Amino acid sequence: MGSLYFLIPVSVVLVGLIVAIFLWAVRSGQFDDLEGPAHSILFEEEDKAADRELEDKDNDSKTQ
Repeated sequence: MGSLYFLIPVSVVLVGLIVAIFLWAVRSGQFDDLEGPAHSILFEEEDKAADRELEDKDNDSKTQ
């Protein structure tokens, strides 16, 4: 019975801490865009290829 006097307040504090961290994450926008990063993986190579082409054109125009 004595351990319950210790465990119940500890669990209440722990739950309160978890709720506070969750609310902070929601307010700071951590869950705003859940699909964007997953979709960006699909288009990453195309973006890098386009960037390389632009860099090549810039380098060619600078050398001429």
